Amino acid sequence: MHSIKGGMKNCQAEMKKAVDCGYWNCFRFDPTADDGKKFSLDSKEPAGGYQEFLMNEARYSSLTRSFPERATELFAKNEASAMARYQHLLKLKQMYSEA
Repeated sequence: MHSIKGGMKNCQAEMKKAVDCGYWNCFRFDPTADDGKKFSLDSKEPAGGYQEFLMNEARYSSLTRSFPERATELFAKNEASAMARYQHLLKLKQMYSEA
């Protein structure tokens, strides 16, 4: 059910879209690094297109066909949660840069 529309040949492009839209965040944490360098947030601020990204995966698009109203509600909650995670990572970045 995780299949990507267009097949696995589009896997790398889908991974990039996941990061760009905020579905997935890239960061690094090294507790042994010097203060101010322990946490690094590599992801940029989400650029939008979150729900469009979701529709490229069979597991999400099938939910819209089976339960359209519920899918809309769940996707909105999922997007809000992803944006909250990014805000949390920004706070961590600030906290570790001040240490």
